[in-house]
Order: sequence, then structure tokens, then C-alpha cells
Amino acid sequence: MNLQDKVVIVTGGANGIGRALCKRFAAEGARGVVVSDLDFDAARQVADEINGLAVKTDVANEADIIALVAKANEAFGPVDLFCSNAGIGGIPGFEQVTNEAWQNIWEVNVMAHIFAARAVLPQMLERGGGYLLNTASAAGLLTQIGSAPYSVTKHAAVAFAEWLSITYGDRGIKVSCLCPQGVKTNLLMASAEAGAAGFLLAGAIEPEDAAEAVVRGLAEEKFLILPHPEVAEYFQRKANDYDRWLRGMRRLQDQINSAKA
Repeated sequence: MNLQDKVVIVTGGANGIGRALCKRFAAEGARGVVVSDLDFDAARQVADEINGLAVKTDVANEADIIALVAKANEAFGPVDLFCSNAGIGGIPGFEQVTNEAWQNIWEVNVMAHIFAARAVLPQMLERGGGYLLNTASAAGLLTQIGSAPYSVTKHAAVAFAEWLSITYGDRGIKVSCLCPQGVKTNLLMASAEAGAAGFLLAGAIEPEDAAEAVVRGLAEEKFLILPHPEVAEYFQRKANDYDRWLRGMRRLQDQINSAKA
């Protein structure tokens, strides 16, 4: 995809990777960038910087996603690229995670992608083309030590993106799945403070680096966009010998727990 003159929606666009994507898409010549976020004031700041449109959106609410697409259409025309980027971190552990917490992270990290596709696919299919970019995580290909909800929902996000590509790829719909490891965002810092992802800080990249990887991945129309190239190697190891990979992950978990002790 060439972003010149394209209409783009980015959820979670007020901060972190989403903000970097909005700014980079505008710099690449997008005709209209819709900055969608629950934090409307922060979204409006980003939109003002890039001459875009800010829309307050709760991605866990399907009606909000439908309204978001309608506002994008009204302001700029049909949506060419929908970046379903918003997500939340996982509560550490498993036993102490309540059903309500599971439901909340499921709605934001999985159902939001489903709502986005459901809202924008009809117009894309009618035009015979469109692009969906879903932000998941390397945890969706590997796992997340310390957080069952994050690992499970990010696996589901990858699976849904795969299904979209298989189902609609021959009908003009392109799909990419962004799967970074650590990115220096509020989400990572909060997860690290909670004890769920501190080990990712050492190799964390800037949001702008993730946005650069996205622009390259969209240009090449690659399904997996991996800002951390080593993730591909880890994924291959997992596929080649699952049991060995699991043993290695248990050793890593022990090292992380020992370091925290």
C-alpha cells in the first residue's frame, strides 16, 4: 500500500504506537487521518498537529466503532486503511484475575478488531479493495510470561487477522498483523511496574521505530509486521520443536522470577 492520498483510521491514536502511526501516515501523504481514542483531548492534540480528525471512541463498544467509520467517511471519504491498534495490558498472574478483568481485556484486545472489520469491510468489499492492520503483539505468536489474559487475547487477535486474510484476501482485502515485542509506551511501562513485562524493557524500541516497520510492511503487503526481527527466529524455534521451546520458556520464567526476588 502506498499511503499517498489514503484515508486512514487509527484507534488508540492518542499515545504510543498509535500516535506514531498517525504522524507517520500524515507525513507519508495520507489525505485524511482519523485519530481515534478514548482520551479525546489527547487525540485532538495529535489531530491538530497533522490536520486530522479526532474522534472519541470506546473500541469495546461496537456502536462507537460504527460511528467512527461514519465520521471518517463524512470527513474524508471511504476508508482505505483501518488500523485497529488500541489495546490494554494484562493483569499479572492467573488465579487472581477476575472474570470481569478477563471480559474487559477480551473486549478491547479481541472484540475491537472484530467490530472494526465488521464496520469497514462492507464498503471495502463493495469497492473491491481495502486494508486492515491489526495490532497484536509478539505475545500473540509466542506468549506473555506472567499474564495469562494478555497472552490469550493477543493469540486470538493474531488468529482473527489470519482468518480475515484467508477469507477476504482474494477479494481485494489486504491484512497485516503488527506483532512487536517491547515498545516504549505507557502500556509497557504500566505492565513492567505491575510485574508482567519488565524483562522487555532492555530491548524496547521507540514508537517511531514501530511506525517505520509498519510503513515498510504495508508497502510490501506483508501479513506479519515484526519491528523486532528476532521474533521471527523465536517463532520458528517454537514451530520446529514445541516441547523444547516450552522448556526454554520455563527457564526464562525462572530467570525472571529469580531476578525479581
